[in-house]
Parts: sequence; C-alpha cells; structure tokens
Amino acid sequence: MNETYRLPRRLDTDRDTVERDLMKLVLTVVELLRQLMERQALRRVDEGDLNEDQEERIGLTLMLLDERMTELRERYGFEPEDLNLDLGPLGPLLPRD
Repeated sequence: MNETYRLPRRLDTDRDTVERDLMKLVLTVVELLRQLMERQALRRVDEGDLNEDQEERIGLTLMLLDERMTELRERYGFEPEDLNLDLGPLGPLLPRD
C-alpha cells in the first residue's frame, strides 16, 4: 500500500492549548538545564573545585530555581512527570528518580 499522508491545509488551534503546550515545552527545556546544572554543581563540589561561599550560592540558586519551577508547573497544572518527553527508542528525556 502506497498511501500518502497529507497534512491539513489549516491546523485547528485553540489559543489556550497552544499557550499550555508552549509552556510545557519551555518548562521541559528549563528542567533539563536545571538538572544538568545540578549534576555539574555536585560534581564540582565532590571534586573540591568550589569554596564554601560558591557552594552556598550555587545551592541557594538551585533551590530558588526548583521553587520557581514548582510554582510554574502548578500554575499550568503540570506534574513533574508531564515534563519528561518520551523520545521513543531512546527512552525518556529526563532521568527518572
């Protein structure tokens, strides 16, 4: 069977759905970056690359970012697992705890 899939000429979009989906994508990218920064900070702490003041600032910054992410997820009605994109055969985008 040689069927060709055609996209509709117009996409049916709902302003609220588009905004919510865009926010989900943005929050997913920010969460990925937050997790990467957290792992990098922990690695640097373990290796002794940071002084106490730097460790304190990084810890505070990561805590504030986590709080803000929680606020934004709650505002848009997302659970943490909603931000974990399924990449098919590659698995989930974000590591599962």
